[in-house]
Amino acid sequence: MAASLETYQAMSAEELTSRIQAVRRRMGPELLILGHHYQRDEVIALADLRGDSYQLSKQAAENRQCRAIIFCGVHFMAETADILVNRPERLAERSGFRVPVVLPDLEAGCSLADMARIDQVEACWAQLTELFGPEQVMPVTYVNSAADLKAFCGRHGGIVCTSANARGALEWAFARRPRVLFFPDQHLGRNTAVRMGIRLEEMAVWNPQAGRWGGNQPEQLRQARLILWKGFCCVHQAFLPEHVHYFRRLYPDIKILVHPECMKEVVDLADEIGSTSRIVRLVEQSPPGTRWAIGTEIHLVNRLAKEHPEQHIYFLAPFVRMCRTMYRIDLSNLCWAAEHLADGAPVNVIRVEDSVAQYALLALERMLQVA
Repeated sequence: MAASLETYQAMSAEELTSRIQAVRRRMGPELLILGHHYQRDEVIALADLRGDSYQLSKQAAENRQCRAIIFCGVHFMAETADILVNRPERLAERSGFRVPVVLPDLEAGCSLADMARIDQVEACWAQLTELFGPEQVMPVTYVNSAADLKAFCGRHGGIVCTSANARGALEWAFARRPRVLFFPDQHLGRNTAVRMGIRLEEMAVWNPQAGRWGGNQPEQLRQARLILWKGFCCVHQAFLPEHVHYFRRLYPDIKILVHPECMKEVVDLADEIGSTSRIVRLVEQSPPGTRWAIGTEIHLVNRLAKEHPEQHIYFLAPFVRMCRTMYRIDLSNLCWAAEHLADGAPVNVIRVEDSVAQYALLALERMLQVA
């Protein structure tokens, strides 16, 4: 019988790894361990699949053998996996059996996702409807958001996007309504819109802490085509223009590669902008000797440097910047969760309410139409 978490925390890395491997052998293809790119190396080494958040959920949903999932990521990722893996047609295929999606540490959240709460978004929506009338604004949420915000978009005709298909989602939204409310990451929305030809003067930032109209004057909002939620990723906002200038001076041939969650001033200076998956792909496809300074989570950058010694890969910032909530998941959490699953007593199961999952799935399915 699985022990308490404290017992696992006292075990060595070697023992934990051995016990996790034993569970994997015991459960076989029925257990799927998902590892996000930002996870620590010892966890990634035990994952069946590694990738970005939506990619992992989609792959899990396509797996017909899987009967249990451990998602080594953060809370919103496990929610998305539950929505996709346990959607009605998959449940019907499994005669109603729900695949439990386990998050090894329930405190593994996302500060970006937490910057937009459903009550705040609903209050914003009520004010925008008051100002513009019904069905004049299209809600678009980044996949890095809670399930209830995805469901909000589903109920109000909106859509979900990833960092890879944000442009397609915005084009879809503008084709249907004159204005877009984009949340929770202002930088992804702004950077994408600029590349679509939308001027900064056509954008407004909604600060949910600033009272009525999100800190804007009504006229500012009337002039805006894109209303950006004042949210940001703590990891990606830390990269600054001076970091880019430093590497340009040091290595004139270097390529700057950053995530679109970085601020516009950094993105404007970069050679390449890409989602987590695109960052990995660009490095994998580049010739030996290529020099990169990469602005994204440090575990991924260090792993790319280790896996591609034929290239010169540097972390863009002069200080460590990691996803601290992702880092909460370690071998002890993973082993504790895995052995409880194997014993038929899963812990930390993430279950999205059916009424929320229904509308969140609708917004996700709209995203697939433009992906």
